[in-house]
Amino acid sequence: MSTDATGLPAPHPDEPHRGGIAQRLNWLRAGVLGANDGIVSVAAIVVGVAGATSATGPILTAGVAGLVGGAISMALGEYVSVSSQSDSERALIAKERAELREMPTEELDELTLIYRAKGLSESTARQVAVELTEHDALAAHLSAELNIDQDDVVSPWHAAAASAAAFTIGAVLPLLAILLPPAEWRVPVTFVAVLVALAITGTLSATIGGSSRRRATLRVVLGGALALAATYAIGALLGASGAV
Repeated sequence: MSTDATGLPAPHPDEPHRGGIAQRLNWLRAGVLGANDGIVSVAAIVVGVAGATSATGPILTAGVAGLVGGAISMALGEYVSVSSQSDSERALIAKERAELREMPTEELDELTLIYRAKGLSESTARQVAVELTEHDALAAHLSAELNIDQDDVVSPWHAAAASAAAFTIGAVLPLLAILLPPAEWRVPVTFVAVLVALAITGTLSATIGGSSRRRATLRVVLGGALALAATYAIGALLGASGAV
């Protein structure tokens, strides 16, 4: 068994409680959902246009516009959301640092009470609080009180880029599926490609989240099929009416 710098057993690299694993899973789940959004959004757009016209130009224009607009929208939304979270976490870190500087005794008592509430005896809780404070007081309080790691605050720029990239990757599939086949095969090929892709993303999402794969996959596939059918029907009606 390997040990860390303190001589204690080092955690196994595959164990789920490794530091940062929850955040990595959240990133992976967000990436899968972003790709899923890209697949459904752009597929619905191009299928709707294909229902109205078989001309390649309008389909390409609508698909690329949907891809670019969707990716930017996803990036902006993620940036705003993560910026708010990051600002809150940094404010809490600054507040905790000030409290440790201004009233260290009260903060030590508070940390002791936290470990007492977890079931440790008074003496053991005090000893744990003292040793953690001596090692890294700020990290100890952030972890025990707020469940925050000061070295693991999410970057809004990274989140925005990842969200845009995931959406783009998902959006490319229906765009290629609608443009590459002959005109008479465009819609059927796109339907099949999109539903297969949604089945894969649904399975991945369920696996990451630990939920039922069958239920999650069926839900996302049926939702995607409904979106495609609705937009194609609307496009076909508009095309038949001469509105486009």
